[in-house]
Amino acid sequence: MALADSDIEYIKAHLGEWLAEQSLGKPPAVYEIELRERMVRVEDELRHQRELMQQGFQLMEKRFEQVDKRFEQVDKRFEQVDKRFEQVDKRFEQVDKRFETMREDMNKRFDKQDERFEAVLKRQDQQFYWLLGFIATSLGLTLAALRFMG
Repeated sequence: MALADSDIEYIKAHLGEWLAEQSLGKPPAVYEIELRERMVRVEDELRHQRELMQQGFQLMEKRFEQVDKRFEQVDKRFEQVDKRFEQVDKRFEQVDKRFETMREDMNKRFDKQDERFEAVLKRQDQQFYWLLGFIATSLGLTLAALRFMG
C-alpha cells in the first residue's frame, strides 16, 4: 500500500515532535554526558589497542631479527659444511692420485714379471729342446750300437 503525498508531508511535519517525545531526536543533557564519557572511554581503549598493536609489531620485528640471525647462523654452518666437502673432495683427489700411481707401479712390476716369465719360459724351452735332442741322440746311438753289435 502506497502512501499519498499528503501522508508523507504529514509525517515529515510531525517527525521532529515524535522524536522529541521519545527523547531520541534531542537527547537530554545527562544522556549527552554519558555519550561523551563513552566516546572518551572508546577513544582511550582505541589508543590502548593501538599501543598494544605497536608493541606487538615491535615484538614481531624482534622475532624476525632473531629468525634472520638464525638463518645467518645456518648459512654459516652450510658454508662450513661446503668447506668440509671441498676438503673431502681434495682428499679424494689425493687418494685418486695415489691409486693412479700405485696402479702404474703395479703395471710396471707386472710388465717386469711378464718379461721375467717369458725369459724363464725361453730358457725352459731351450733346455727342453736340448733334452729332447739328447734323448733322441742317445736313442739313435743306442739303436746304432745294437744294430752294429747284433
